[in-house]
Amino acid sequence: MAAGDRAGGVRVEAPARLHLGLIDMHGGLGRSFGSIGLAVDRPRAVVELRPADRLAVEGPEADRARRYLTDAAAALGVSDAVSVSILEAMPAHAGFGSGTQIALAMAAGLARLRGVAADIRALGGTLDRGARSGIGVSAFLDGGFLVDGGRKPGGDVPPVIARLSFPQAWRIVLILDTAAEGVHGKEEAAAFRDLPRFPEAAAAHLCRLVMMRLLPGLAEADIGSVGDALTEIQARLGDHFAPAQGGRRFASPVVSEALTRAAEAGAAGVGQSSWGPTGFALVASEDEALALKDHLVRNCHTNERLNFVVAAGRNRGATIETVN
Repeated sequence: MAAGDRAGGVRVEAPARLHLGLIDMHGGLGRSFGSIGLAVDRPRAVVELRPADRLAVEGPEADRARRYLTDAAAALGVSDAVSVSILEAMPAHAGFGSGTQIALAMAAGLARLRGVAADIRALGGTLDRGARSGIGVSAFLDGGFLVDGGRKPGGDVPPVIARLSFPQAWRIVLILDTAAEGVHGKEEAAAFRDLPRFPEAAAAHLCRLVMMRLLPGLAEADIGSVGDALTEIQARLGDHFAPAQGGRRFASPVVSEALTRAAEAGAAGVGQSSWGPTGFALVASEDEALALKDHLVRNCHTNERLNFVVAAGRNRGATIETVN
């Protein structure tokens, strides 16, 4: 019996990630996409795995979790006879990387339960995670603010080329549209196929913004520089992807309205995570975040379908622990 089995079970807590932009969709240097992103403490995925006579999964996202666990068991060469309880799950197709976090939680939890070594980054590729971005896998492993170097033809999960801690005092006000989902699956593949090629000069400018404004701003905790860079990156990318988002810079019209109001209220930076519909507003403190949240609740005309969550950056990866 493996050490993990004797301990009774394994609990995995995995952070959501915000995908904050693709910085080189031109790809003329041999690598495509290149991503920036941030691990956040809310929402999150929390799962428990215990030995069992057969595979059983309960809770939200059960179907996806079952599929990922079966694939992980095959990759690890171990039995999938476990009982899985999904205690918390993040909204699917909302910009949080829920599929990647559930997949990696299944793989890492099963490896710990069976007492076998596992290369989680490699398993991410095996589980079909990281096709365009390495942010989700790296958020699971390390947390923090991340930049990946893009995917080369036939390559594995894109490598992280920069990681910085996110200032502890800063907060992200997340704006969720509970009545919509972001583009995903076949629609996402079609969008990347059908959109015009991103201009080389525009890609070069985005890379310059990341290297000369965004990362230095994070290193010096200069929220003005970070917010300006994120807002400009989001605007340029949102306009490029607008044909796949109903002609809009941001996918959800109600989130777009809230982002406009957040910017008018003084948020340092605003934008959309991945294909949305979740938006984000960057502010300098918990007090500012709570004040902005209250302002948006009172002033967004369609707030009945919006959910506002105050999140902090998470400068560590997933936690994996044994439970009795």
